Amino acid sequence: MGDARKLSSMDASFLYLETPEMPMHVGSMAIFRLPEDYKGDFFEEFKAMIASRLHVAPILKARLEKAPLDIDHPSWVEDDQFDIDRHIFRGSLPAPHDRATLERIVGWMHAKLLNRARPLWEFYVFEGMKDNEIGLYSKMHHACIDGGAGAALTNMIYDVTPVPRKIDPPTARAKPGQEPRDIAANLLDSYQQLWTQPFDASAAAKGIELPRSGKSDLGSILFDNAMFQIESAVKFAGSIPSMLKSVADVVGKISDPKSRDSLASMASPPTILNKSISSERSFAGVSIPLSRAKVVAKQAGGKLNDVVLALASGVVRRYLLEKGALPTKAMTAAVPISLREEGNTDANNQVFGMICSIATNIEDPKARLEAIIAQSTKSKEMSHPLRAMMPQVSNLSMLGAPILVQILALLYSRSSLSDVLPPAANITVSNVPGPRQTLYAAGAELLHIFPVSISTHGLALNITVQSYRDQLDFGFIAGANIIPHVQVLCDMLPGEFAALETAFAPPADLKSVAS
Repeated sequence: MGDARKLSSMDASFLYLETPEMPMHVGSMAIFRLPEDYKGDFFEEFKAMIASRLHVAPILKARLEKAPLDIDHPSWVEDDQFDIDRHIFRGSLPAPHDRATLERIVGWMHAKLLNRARPLWEFYVFEGMKDNEIGLYSKMHHACIDGGAGAALTNMIYDVTPVPRKIDPPTARAKPGQEPRDIAANLLDSYQQLWTQPFDASAAAKGIELPRSGKSDLGSILFDNAMFQIESAVKFAGSIPSMLKSVADVVGKISDPKSRDSLASMASPPTILNKSISSERSFAGVSIPLSRAKVVAKQAGGKLNDVVLALASGVVRRYLLEKGALPTKAMTAAVPISLREEGNTDANNQVFGMICSIATNIEDPKARLEAIIAQSTKSKEMSHPLRAMMPQVSNLSMLGAPILVQILALLYSRSSLSDVLPPAANITVSNVPGPRQTLYAAGAELLHIFPVSISTHGLALNITVQSYRDQLDFGFIAGANIIPHVQVLCDMLPGEFAALETAFAPPADLKSVAS
C-alpha cells in the first residue's frame, strides 16, 4: 500500500453514517461443495491461499488512520501489525447443519460492527454442512469496496479450475519519501503549469495532480487539504459547462408537465417497512434460473432488472397483503446505479441511485411488470442528467465535515425521524452481474453466492441479487424488529416467478399444459 491514501467523500460517508443499529458493511454467503474424495483441511488451505494473494487487493492490509481532531477524512495506511488470524475464522454451525441455520447465523453476525483498529474485513468458514457443502460468510466495510472494485477481491478468492492458480509474490518497491522542501518546489511548478496553460475545460476536467505531503500531522493535513481544494476547484471549473447543462436538463424535465406526473409517481407511500431498525438482522437467500428470467424480460419487452423489480414487488405485495398493510398507492424501490466507467477498478465507491415505482397497486402480474418497465424508463431519464454531477459532488471535501456528518447521522438514527418523515423509497433492490463460468476456491466448487447487504433506518428491507452461472441468487436482509423472519418473503419468490412465467408464456404452451 505504501503511502497513505485519503478516502473520497463518498467512501468516508459510509464511515460517518455508521451507528450500532446501522452497520455499513456488505457481505456474501457463498456455498461451496468439496469433491467426494477430499481429504484436506479446507479452512487451513483456504486461509493459506488468501494469505499468499493478499497483495492482489492491497485494501485488505490497510487500516484507517484518522485525521487529527477529525478535521478531515481519514486515510488508508498499511497495518504494520496485520495478522490474518484476526480476519479469517473457523465458524461452527449447530445442528441441523443446514442452510437455514447458516442464514440465521449470518443475519446475526452481519449486525455486528467491524473493528476499526484493523483492516475492515472478516471471513468465516463453516464446515460440516450436509452434502459436503461449505459455507463462507464474508463481510467488508462499504468504505473499502463497491461492486466494480470487488473484481480484485473476486480475482483473489476464486479460480476457474479446481486447482488454484499460482500468483506471483509481490515485488518489492522502495519509494523515497518527499521532503517538505521538494513538495513546496513541486507545488510552485504545478501552479505555474496551471496558469501558463491555455484554459481548456476538457483537460481541466481530467484534472491536475498537485503534490501531497502524505503525512498526518496537522500542518500537513491543512497543506494537503489546500492542494485538494485547488485541484477540486480546477476540476470543478472545468466541469461547470457540463454541470450547467445537467442542471438545465433537470430543470427542463421537472418543468415539463409530463415529468411532473412521473415525479409524482416516484413519491413513496408510508408503509410498515419504513421505520427505524434495531441492531439485529434477519437474512435468507433463494435462487431462480437466470435464463428463464431473461426469457420473461424479453417477452415483456424489458430488461432483467425489470423482472428483478417485479419479483421484489410481488413478494413485498403478498407479504403486506397478509399483514393487512398494503398501501393503495404504488410502492417504490431505490435502485443503485454504478457510475464506474468500464475498466475503472479503483477501490472506492462510485454509485448513484434512482427511485423506481414497483407498481404494488396492480394485482395482475403481467400488467404489474409492464407498468414497472414503463416507469423504470422514465426514472432513468430523470436520473441520467444528474449522473454528470455526481463525480464532482462525491469528492468535495470540507474541513470539519467528518464531525458534522457523524453528528447528523447519530441524530437521525437516535431521533426516529425515519418513523415520521415520508420515506425516500420503500425498499432497496440491487442487481449485481456476476460471472457466468464455474468458480472454485481452494479446490471447492462454488454453488451459490447470496449477497448480504445493508438495511438502513427508513429502508428496513434490502433485496440484492447476484447472477452466477445460470442462476440469480437473491439475498434478503431486513431489520429484525421490522421483519423478524425474512425467510417468509424468500419462500414466496419461486411462486411469484412461476406466476410471471405463466403470465408471459406464449398461448400454445398453455394449451399443451391444459391437455
